[in-house]
Amino acid sequence: MNNFNKDISVLIIVGLTMTIVSCSDDFLDRPPPSDITPEQYLWEESQLAAYTIKQYEIFPTHSNWTYGTHGFDQHTDNMAHKDYNKRFVPGEWRVPQGGGSWNFTNIYRFNYFLNTVVPRWNAGEIQGNSDLIDHYIGEMYFLRAFEYFKKVQSLGDFPIVKTVLPDEMAALTEASKRAPRSEVVRFIISDLDSSIVLMSEVSPDGKRNRLSKSAAQLFKSRVALYEATWLKYFSGTAFVPNGPGWPGAEKDYNNGYQFQAGSIDAEIDWLLDQAMNAASAVADNISLTENNGILQQSPSESINPYLDMFGNVDLSSYSEVLLWRRYDRGLGLVHNVPKAAAESNYSNGMTKGFVETFLMANGLPIYDPASGYHGDDSISLVRKERDGRLWLFLKEPGQKNLLYNTHLGTHAVPVESIPNLVQPDVALHYTTGYALRKGINYDGIHFDNGQGFTASIVFRAVEAYLNYIEASYEKNGSLDGKAQQYWAAIRKRAGIDPDFNKTIAATDITKEAKGDWGAYSAGVMLSDPVLYNIRRERRCELVAEGFREMDLKRWRAMDQLVTTPYHIEGFKLWGPMQEWYKDDDGNWLITWGWGDPTSIVSPPELSDYVRPYEITGNELVVDGYRWHMAHYLNPIAIQHFLITSENNDVSTSPIYQNPSWPTIPNQGPIGS
Repeated sequence: MNNFNKDISVLIIVGLTMTIVSCSDDFLDRPPPSDITPEQYLWEESQLAAYTIKQYEIFPTHSNWTYGTHGFDQHTDNMAHKDYNKRFVPGEWRVPQGGGSWNFTNIYRFNYFLNTVVPRWNAGEIQGNSDLIDHYIGEMYFLRAFEYFKKVQSLGDFPIVKTVLPDEMAALTEASKRAPRSEVVRFIISDLDSSIVLMSEVSPDGKRNRLSKSAAQLFKSRVALYEATWLKYFSGTAFVPNGPGWPGAEKDYNNGYQFQAGSIDAEIDWLLDQAMNAASAVADNISLTENNGILQQSPSESINPYLDMFGNVDLSSYSEVLLWRRYDRGLGLVHNVPKAAAESNYSNGMTKGFVETFLMANGLPIYDPASGYHGDDSISLVRKERDGRLWLFLKEPGQKNLLYNTHLGTHAVPVESIPNLVQPDVALHYTTGYALRKGINYDGIHFDNGQGFTASIVFRAVEAYLNYIEASYEKNGSLDGKAQQYWAAIRKRAGIDPDFNKTIAATDITKEAKGDWGAYSAGVMLSDPVLYNIRRERRCELVAEGFREMDLKRWRAMDQLVTTPYHIEGFKLWGPMQEWYKDDDGNWLITWGWGDPTSIVSPPELSDYVRPYEITGNELVVDGYRWHMAHYLNPIAIQHFLITSENNDVSTSPIYQNPSWPTIPNQGPIGS
């Protein structure tokens, strides 16, 4: 009952879920409180445990038919999917009529629990182990914070709703007022502080399938760093409270808003302190999983714990992993990640720009004359003597994907093939030619289609190391002793010379910027090589774990795409590797030709490197990825304005639209 891996079969929880989901399109997603659960429920420890574990479904974990958590960086400069994202075609992303991120389904589940349980808890009326009762209440504070952070990332300003509201239009309309994002973040941090006080040091199940104090501290550092850097890089724009053109100023209820710290700069400083303190509480106490530098290619070779951490079934022995989800084929809890990791990553390929970001093992960038870089005429050369993370996770034709034959699945891929550019099937197509093995498991039992059951990491401690390094440098403009210690530890584990100053001295940001959007903020190329390399380290360590879009947004790292389109590229097809795509008689197995609808690869006259979105010349992004400032936040659907308005006049709604988005359905950003 207390395990993250099991569906909760308690009838009352199922009833709660069905009640709330069924009204998810209603105004504020409000369920009548009397319909949620019987009065006798949530009076004892096991019921609290069952309720909270059911809500863990909000965490991003492996799903059944995608590359799971290891595919979340698609549609960034890190990874490209077979199909391009219209978010990079200004005017194609449009204001929806209904739906979107403006919903309260999860928030109401969490508020119901807290509104019901906390008064009973304060009165000493809940039966069971007091420490576990405290812990489960702490979990709910964490879960509400997690949900609200998703709202901040997608929408910015958002209503702070702490109670289950009465089914009255006036109360519900009042609750729709958007709080400035800084207030929402303060609310999130307050909830996380409550969870840190209440939750136990160690997950109560002993296996880290449930939350713990360390997970809350890590997440607090993430939230605080996100908002601090957002406020810094968007300062002076409509995307921060009181910035010029901030739409919140148009509403009387936000008139005269002041940051709690007194100014935006003071708020940033406070947030960075919060991030540093929370991050160090984790990093000082949790060491990193060992990387022994071995890529196992036979059963007789040693297992590499670092590689194994991303593809093992049981992660309870990995202290770096603070929260993970267990899967179980017998319970129908399965996914496709091991199969995807042995094939094309479900059409998610690493980009040329990302691959070139990785240093050489000696700590030098590939363009440095002394680096010893071997070039990119083959994938073997690309990997040679590189950062151990690229060497470990970038697959190379001829390497073993399967070593153990406990059960040889019908979809097993024992040996890595050449990148399959011909196969149209999304499960088999190699979009960029560069594919990851992150998430692989060498046992064939996991390769049956859709029947994998390897664990999914939700939080791991290395993020705390990275968060501290960045927060401390953003605050102080220098690397303190802890930051230096953490950075050296990350690089040592990665198999790179731990002397980061060597890398900093050799960095040419003008060269890095060709393949790294993180080399920019607010449309201006960074001039600080220390800050750039902090961002580089984060990019390389968290490869394909779903952080890249979040980081690019908070750094305001896509403004340059407004005026300078970016061409997504992959491996060097039009070099020696083109010979892979000829049959024994020298006939081509691939077709190309500008304007030819049968083309399957980009023509060599465009670039030596494959361009997955420039194949026929008819693609909307044929001239490269572009950006619109509005895209840093999602539009709010028109439905929500109408429900809270008078006489269907959206201007009378207490809700305001995000910057540069209109209040007209099916319209792109203003000026797109």
